[in-house]
Amino acid sequence: MKSKIYHQQNSINSENGCCRGEESPSPPLSPNRRVPRRQRRQTLFRATSFSFRRKLRYLLLLPMIYASGLLMCVGPFSGLVGWVYVPGSVYRSPEIYRKLRHDIFADNSTDVQFSSVWKYKRRPKMQKPCPNSNSTGSLHLDLNRESSSSALSLSGYLVVEANGGLNQQRSAICNAVAVAGLLNAVLVIPEFEFHAIWKDSSTFGDIYDEDHFISSLESYVKIVRHVPNEVMARFDYNLTSIPTIRVQAWATVKYYNGEVYPLLKEHGVIRISPFANRLAMSVPPYIQLLRCIANYKALKFSPPISALAEKLVDRMVEKSSETGGKYVAVHLRFEEDMVAFSCCLYEGGRGEKSEMDVIRQRSWKGKFKRRDRVIRPDLNRVNGKCPLTPLEVGMMLRGMGFDNNTSIYLASGKIYQPEKHLAPLQEMFPRLYTKESLATPEELAPFEGYSSRMAALDYTVSLLSEVFVTTQGGNFPHFLMGHRRFLFGGHAKTIIPDKPKLVLLLQDMEMSWEVFKKEMKQMLGESDRKGVMVPRVRKINRKTSIYTYPLPECECIFQLSSNISTTGNIQNLGALHPTSNLVTSARRL
Repeated sequence: MKSKIYHQQNSINSENGCCRGEESPSPPLSPNRRVPRRQRRQTLFRATSFSFRRKLRYLLLLPMIYASGLLMCVGPFSGLVGWVYVPGSVYRSPEIYRKLRHDIFADNSTDVQFSSVWKYKRRPKMQKPCPNSNSTGSLHLDLNRESSSSALSLSGYLVVEANGGLNQQRSAICNAVAVAGLLNAVLVIPEFEFHAIWKDSSTFGDIYDEDHFISSLESYVKIVRHVPNEVMARFDYNLTSIPTIRVQAWATVKYYNGEVYPLLKEHGVIRISPFANRLAMSVPPYIQLLRCIANYKALKFSPPISALAEKLVDRMVEKSSETGGKYVAVHLRFEEDMVAFSCCLYEGGRGEKSEMDVIRQRSWKGKFKRRDRVIRPDLNRVNGKCPLTPLEVGMMLRGMGFDNNTSIYLASGKIYQPEKHLAPLQEMFPRLYTKESLATPEELAPFEGYSSRMAALDYTVSLLSEVFVTTQGGNFPHFLMGHRRFLFGGHAKTIIPDKPKLVLLLQDMEMSWEVFKKEMKQMLGESDRKGVMVPRVRKINRKTSIYTYPLPECECIFQLSSNISTTGNIQNLGALHPTSNLVTSARRL
């Protein structure tokens, strides 16, 4: 260090011309010492490591701060600090309706015609190649009848128990057909589990046409009504004694081949229970086609349901004569149990909350009282998880341009407090119908007390509507949208409300009717655009539901139907095929 100082001083004096002869000359400059490459790397690493650790402290600190704030707002401490108000979290729709009511009724000039509701068109695109007798997997789709009639050529009997409501059971049935084809098994007509919520003791034959189901699939999967007595004798004629397997949710083809097939071969019969969502969406094409055939060709409602459903459709068409026989179907999930399950609050105050608490406890026991369960009705509403009320549906449809001459079919169970909540919708749309108003008490008597049979009536009338409106998620709208895509050239023709946006609008007391209409028309246009969307399917890597987005795979059924039509037996495709009498009657006017 001294030599360095000395050199600096001397160089300064030299620059100033102050060199003195008596002073010793400056020592020569020291040569540059090159730092070894390894040492430079170590130094750089230590510096980078220090910088990273310093930044990491902040990265770890920010999530902790966020989590703490979230915990204070919605966690156990929310009762101490109070909940933070979130825009759109309060149900004020009745106030908005009272404010805009005069403008709504003064503006009855329709802006939307049924013929021009849906502007987007889908370009048909057939899956190539369609699985057929010449494709790979032909042994699965075109079973030899001589060999399949012998139990020795098949791996065994498959027994499944379908649980849930109408469309969850439908999903289980279609998956069971696919699994039976995959395992080369004989499928026994599925059993339906009785559930305390749906309280429906209907069997398969009460809801679907068993003979049609068996005959429609006979070229693909063998179906029997019961396990043969010689097989049941090994299990003392007790169905529950049959080896029962609990299959993992969304099980893959590899899982079934590796885990289930060996057991089926070993025992000759297996039982899978429960069977909801027990097959992955990504399966080989020939297995996917089995799902399509089961859903759109084999599952035909039983004769009593089909007969009354056709009458209801005809009556809706007749009552919609001013709109060319076209009507709107609304799936309204504002039943008592749905309101309770959603944990949402409307305008009933403490009385409504207490009533909903009792219903939740009765139907779901302690599920909503667990310590880790935080119920936030306000956030549920903001996030679009609350069922739309009849009033909100009415305002939305009037804003989209449907006038009071529009015929509306209400697909629903018993509405929560119907006298109070249905009155505004009835006021906005006087031509409001339900299965109870279209059918006579004598016609509905065989269906009373059976929720799945009643839902089947709603399903059929909604399926054949020009516009379908879904107000809450669930299997019913998802299956229905898929079925409508299959029937109507790939367009779901469904209005899916943007509920987070809607609740914000219905809380703005400064909003005018014109502003609301503009927003609703944009929402209708967005539903139209999404209605023709088809998810990209690469090979067998399907992530979306085949029941909601049946195309392009299920279009192969039309190739099958063209072969059937040459024999003059097109009715084998079922009453819900687009060429059937039922659909023709809906399009007659």
